[in-house]
Amino acid sequence: MELTTVWFALIAILWVGYLVLEGFDFGVGILLPVIGRTERERRVVINTIGPVWDGNEVWVLVAGGATFAAFPEWYATLFSGFYLPLFLILVGLIVRGVAFEFRGKRPEPSWRARWDLAIFFGSLLPAILWGVAFANIVRGVPIDAQHEFTGDLFTLLNPYGILGGLTTLVLFVTHGAVFLALKTRGDIRVRANRLAGRVGLVAAALAVVFLAWTQQLRGNPPSLLLSVAAAVALVGALAANRLGREGWAFVGSAATIALAVVALFAALFPNVMPSTTDPAYSLTTTNAASTSYTLSIMTVVAVIFTPLVVLYQGWTYWVFRRRIGVEQIPSDH
Repeated sequence: MELTTVWFALIAILWVGYLVLEGFDFGVGILLPVIGRTERERRVVINTIGPVWDGNEVWVLVAGGATFAAFPEWYATLFSGFYLPLFLILVGLIVRGVAFEFRGKRPEPSWRARWDLAIFFGSLLPAILWGVAFANIVRGVPIDAQHEFTGDLFTLLNPYGILGGLTTLVLFVTHGAVFLALKTRGDIRVRANRLAGRVGLVAAALAVVFLAWTQQLRGNPPSLLLSVAAAVALVGALAANRLGREGWAFVGSAATIALAVVALFAALFPNVMPSTTDPAYSLTTTNAASTSYTLSIMTVVAVIFTPLVVLYQGWTYWVFRRRIGVEQIPSDH
């Protein structure tokens, strides 16, 4: 197998890791004002992701860095053409991170309410825009012979792109609700479990339409098989959630997102950014790649350090695996 194909697959894995882990972060942030009815309940909701949210964001940094090093042409065209959506995603992530740190600095309800809104919108914006971005990458965008993006923001806001954004939004909300049900006890767990079932039905409908549309645009047998597997995983997650088996429900929702992302990459391959102007102008794993020497060095580094990162993050989740409830949240003084 060529190294260009290996690195295309590795970048897909990095995005799977990011969207699965950050996906429930986004969902929890969006659900903060819905699930948390009192201050102590809102603190419980935030504490479920408090030890892990910043570690989850590392995956997007690694994915972006790997894209820059392995496929510089892809990185240049993507980040110049999608500049505004990616900038808005960055703003959302920054605002959300600041909100997590600053929310507890003062006890006034108005202070905390403002930061709660920042967490909500800082989670909502990326949850939608990542779907819009990936949908347009798969669909294709206007690229000229110099591999430069020739569209604008409204080019990206097409029906397929908007559907992609709505699909990721409801999938992440479902994933976050399942995570909350898994990590909490009492009324919060009950409400999260109930909400996961309701939103999950909407997620299932949108995901089926989006993946079917993807199959019609750029589908192939592997992407079809992966799309069907994603649908089955989501049905399994909803069934497990209904039975109160939150652990299996979380596995199912995580598998749904992972399989859906891999299906998109499978539909995209061997392109990395198709051109709607002329297929000859499309960026592929071959014409967008770095030299074989660069890819070889990157492969050695990845083989050494990737298992260490995965083991460390797995250890973090193990340490903070217990359920929490309002009884563990002290009152403000």
